[in-house]
Amino acid sequence: MGNFFSLWGESAYTSLGFFWMALWAFVLGYLISSLIQVLITKRRMRKAMGGNDLKSVSLGTFFGFISSSCSFAALSTTRALFNKGAAFSASMAFMLASTNLVIELGFVISIFLGWQFVVGEYVGGLLLILFVWLFITLTNPQNLIKSARKEENEDDEHHHESTLSDLLSVDTWQKVGQKYVMEWQMVWQDVLIGFTVAGVISAFVPSAFFEWLFIGVGTQGEPGFWSLLQQAVVGPIAAFFTFIGSMGNIPLAAVLFGEGVAFAGVMAFIFSDLIVLPVLKINARYYGWKMALYIALMLFVCLVAASLSMHYGLLAFDALPDASQWSSPAEQEHFKLNYGFVLNIVFLLLSVVMIVLWRKKQKGHEHHHHHDHGGSSVGEKVMNTLCVVSVLWLMGGLIVYIL
Repeated sequence: MGNFFSLWGESAYTSLGFFWMALWAFVLGYLISSLIQVLITKRRMRKAMGGNDLKSVSLGTFFGFISSSCSFAALSTTRALFNKGAAFSASMAFMLASTNLVIELGFVISIFLGWQFVVGEYVGGLLLILFVWLFITLTNPQNLIKSARKEENEDDEHHHESTLSDLLSVDTWQKVGQKYVMEWQMVWQDVLIGFTVAGVISAFVPSAFFEWLFIGVGTQGEPGFWSLLQQAVVGPIAAFFTFIGSMGNIPLAAVLFGEGVAFAGVMAFIFSDLIVLPVLKINARYYGWKMALYIALMLFVCLVAASLSMHYGLLAFDALPDASQWSSPAEQEHFKLNYGFVLNIVFLLLSVVMIVLWRKKQKGHEHHHHHDHGGSSVGEKVMNTLCVVSVLWLMGGLIVYIL
């Protein structure tokens, strides 16, 4: 029993330490994302994304890159773009870019995993979009696309198109504050559960489990192709059962890498935020089950291919990360006074400013933002219950750790 309490305390401390390490990166990323979202509207995006060609896919990728990182927000925006006339391939490019190529994700990955994984995320993300475009072109699912597309009424965006001169306007910064708060409203559950689970796995799950789950873990030398393929396939399956979004699964990916999972397997796990169960259910409600399953199969095949391509690409340049030379975030001193501590204080103060601006905007005109994480009251209850359990677990574990 004493060992359990010791591991509980270690688990809670690791979870909170993980979050403290990543806090400034979250805030900086969401500030940049919120600012861009205010200046560039969906109306601009839709105008040039109507064809299954390089231009439309490239623009879909670019607009996704400067968009929100939340998987669930990406699904909603993707549906709006698709139903407004954007090509299916361009819509998928937007969806993938908005969860895999966004700025804040790169910051968090660099903290937990290092520069090779940042390269894997961005270059691999572009490869993933290219493979998806190729998959759609080869399979040509015209009937599915036709049955899935629904006409939508015009959204309530302002017809005024923002310019850089609007940065001098108080109203612009109030909108930025509003977007910033909405970003956190959309991801806080994923972040809370993801970081809690990462701490639990780090403290409680033995290395033998990962050696059993991922073939080739624990062996010396570069794993063979079949071991890499198995790890790249198991990564998405593991992600499917965690159902955590793109920002919440990075500390989990760090735990996997620390346990010896190969680069390809870790990248496949990171890329899998759009094939988890809640996302599958939302896509089914948006487009029907046939299209939802088509999207899931397409993403699964393409992300495995992209992960393997990045693994062998870095191997060719002798640039694969070496787990033996890698410092696990769980073993680092999380709360010491360093540049990260100073950055956290600075960006926490900026967060306070954004919240104050948001409150002023709320007082100006009441605006309720509802964000659907699961598409059903049951899904919401499950997420809320898991959040309560996570908070109680962290509070209890912290008390145990201090005592």
